[in-house]
Amino acid sequence: MSPIHRKVAVALTVAALALTGCGSSSGGSAAGGKVTLTVATFNEFGYESLYPEYMKAHPNVKIVAKKAATSQAARDNMNTRLAANSGLADIEAVETDWLPDLMKVSSKFVDLNTSDLKGRWLSWKTKEATTPSGQLLGYGTDSGPEAVCYRSDLFKKAGLPSDRESVAKLLNGSWDNYFQVGRQFVAKSGGVAWFDSADAVFIARLNQMPNPFSSSSTEEKLIPLDQNAPVKDLYTSTLKAGVDDKLSARLAQWSQDWTNAFQKEKFATMLCPAWLMGPIEGNSSGVKGWDIANVFPGGGGNWGGSYLTVPKMGKNTDEARKLAAWLTAPEQQIKAFKAKGNFPSQVKALDSSELTSSTNAFFNNAPTGKIFAERAKAVTVMPFKGPHYFAVTTAVNDAINRVEVDKSATVTASWAKAVEEVKGLSD
Repeated sequence: MSPIHRKVAVALTVAALALTGCGSSSGGSAAGGKVTLTVATFNEFGYESLYPEYMKAHPNVKIVAKKAATSQAARDNMNTRLAANSGLADIEAVETDWLPDLMKVSSKFVDLNTSDLKGRWLSWKTKEATTPSGQLLGYGTDSGPEAVCYRSDLFKKAGLPSDRESVAKLLNGSWDNYFQVGRQFVAKSGGVAWFDSADAVFIARLNQMPNPFSSSSTEEKLIPLDQNAPVKDLYTSTLKAGVDDKLSARLAQWSQDWTNAFQKEKFATMLCPAWLMGPIEGNSSGVKGWDIANVFPGGGGNWGGSYLTVPKMGKNTDEARKLAAWLTAPEQQIKAFKAKGNFPSQVKALDSSELTSSTNAFFNNAPTGKIFAERAKAVTVMPFKGPHYFAVTTAVNDAINRVEVDKSATVTASWAKAVEEVKGLSD
């Protein structure tokens, strides 16, 4: 699933199980000796058909699904119930973004390390959910490997190669190369921008840095922004490309202007994690020309993803762990991908012919399973995220948007404001 501040709200499909009512069943036994397990998710995990399958194979287990409309609603609920030390579901889905906070209360969650599941996930996926002491907080569900989605028709009009193999070769290499091709495109595009949002480009580049804001990889030791030359360079070079070189459509992702832009030929490329295929298709109804290239500037990149955790307050944590392990097994991850497009994080799932043979008709029948499986394997770096990671990220994101979208500040002034905001954070 996508990061919290970028998620598109999805209608609440299990209204009768509102988060504020009906707390955790604590895994209590139902009539007839059954074990009741509550599973709290948000948005779309693709589990609707999996629950009946599990219950059929395990007649002693009754699963009660609780699905929040948005990840933020789920996070607010989790924080409230963690503070009260009661009421959490037997299995709680969490986003990657939440893990720094959960690390601070790791004692409230079951350590999910087991020898039989070692090596099941891509190494970076497991590392994100592992505490400094070695506790595994969650079993990985989906991931967000990134490729480049692009408008082949707009590439043709600008005289650039347009088939996905040629585009992959064209964009292979550094971010400087991506920007340089963008400048060539903009010069011939007749007013069409190269990408949608400088903020999205900044996040993608940040996700390729192992320690963007901290001097340590095991504990947060914040680097003051006014002393953080690499991040400042990322900020200034992204805005130079987006604003000065006019490569950006200067849109805030998920805004109404951004949504409308898909119908108006406003930009030609998007940095595209697997989960973004759905929103692109939905916003581009009736538009032809979208394709996906098996490439990403700077190498591999991941944006987004979730986990299943097992709170210790449940009374049947062993049964909950078994269910969480089954839901995140390779076979079930492929089923969830087919149901909702959630891309697997399991090693065996990425090598499955069921996955690698998948195509997407909207994206010119692109072999999306194969493309994103290779993109997932290309990820070698994930940023260390301490407790203040997202506060600092938000401060810089806001600084970019003041310059690019709101046009209310200069590059220098907006950075200075971000520096002051981060000074208020303590190590």
